[in-house]
Amino acid sequence: MTEQTLHTSSYQSQQQIAAMQEQKLQQLLVYLNQNSPFYKELFAANNIDVEVIKTLDDLRLIPTTVKEDLQKRNDDFMCVSRDKIIEYSSTSGTLGSPVVVALTENDLQRLTYNEYSSFICADGKPDDVYQLMLTLDRQFMAGLAYYSGIRKIGAGIIRLGPGVPSLQWDTILRLKPTAIVAVPSFIYKLIQYANEHNIDINSSSVKKAVCIGENIRNTDFSLNILGKKITDAWNIQLYSTYASTEMQTAFTECGQGKGGHHQPELLIVELLDEHNQPVAPGEPGEVTITTLGVEGMPLLRYKTGDICQYFDEPCACGRTTLRLSSVIGRKKQMIKFKGTTLYPPSLFDLLNGMEEILDFVAEVYSNEIGMDEVLLHILPVNYTDECDRKIRANLQARLRVSPHVTYVQYDEIQKMQYKESGRKPFKFIDRRL
Repeated sequence: MTEQTLHTSSYQSQQQIAAMQEQKLQQLLVYLNQNSPFYKELFAANNIDVEVIKTLDDLRLIPTTVKEDLQKRNDDFMCVSRDKIIEYSSTSGTLGSPVVVALTENDLQRLTYNEYSSFICADGKPDDVYQLMLTLDRQFMAGLAYYSGIRKIGAGIIRLGPGVPSLQWDTILRLKPTAIVAVPSFIYKLIQYANEHNIDINSSSVKKAVCIGENIRNTDFSLNILGKKITDAWNIQLYSTYASTEMQTAFTECGQGKGGHHQPELLIVELLDEHNQPVAPGEPGEVTITTLGVEGMPLLRYKTGDICQYFDEPCACGRTTLRLSSVIGRKKQMIKFKGTTLYPPSLFDLLNGMEEILDFVAEVYSNEIGMDEVLLHILPVNYTDECDRKIRANLQARLRVSPHVTYVQYDEIQKMQYKESGRKPFKFIDRRL
């Protein structure tokens, strides 16, 4: 794979992209049948002759793979011996026990290439300097990918790690990065800190932010409440991203801000309904991926659990590739509360929009008859009876149901959001049976 090939593929016709992917798919199936204990067994149990699978449509003949398969049979997905593994990464364990993803030297080069292409898509240039407000340890694949991809561009890197707004701002003012890579809710905390300490953020060197881990847009690509809060205060360009450790690939926005661009040389993507049938453009479906070019732990029709929409018309940037919306929700995190269906991202957007709320954690649990209940742990700006009344009235008006609310102190919310081994803040706790 050459740099020119990858960049060219994003601008090719759908027919050219499909032909390229079908060739890579056939190679993948042979590789899995030879080297993957899990898929070898899957093919045999379902009488699948890999030589018969020729087209992208033929993929439907193969059963999907789910997160539970990875959790229960992690080692059976490995296709190389341990001496070929260079890096061990793991998932964050948001939806259960973490999954180990082992990478070979070729996989690390592919990961670098993926993020290099992603940052180029997000208008990255060699003269940029990126301040990384995230961890590069704790088996966090994304941190490694960002670092490697930025290095390949030739841009500067400041590895500062997560949290500590005072240190972030001190470094911004001293080293003058042009861009930051951070969780959007933390970017908003940077804005709040700047306002409290008389820092003129719009005279700073930072002109763009690559946003990770949280939505900044609605499914129609307009900025959501958190995205608006950031851009109303700080005149910077936001680039949304979507990725997962298992797929070892990212969907990243270009400057048009119209969805994350698919990298067709690295991934086949399907959006499926609850019957594993493909959905139409603009319809919600579960993101289902087949990795291309992965050596250590390739995946075939892996259902990520993330619900998105896709759009297949060419982008104004010239790329012809499929684009994904922000994540509507995670399939397993869907809440059925008093007859209303909720996903955490829409609840987060509502809470982010309330000026009375500084921070929050949403908890869902099963009541005595097995139904979902929602408890919101809220850190208020200034607790008063009037504040409480406004929050509850707003929740009732917007959700049409009334979740339980409890008010907490700053230290309590920090303990809830940051687990001892965690790499990112947890704002959703699922205690359902």
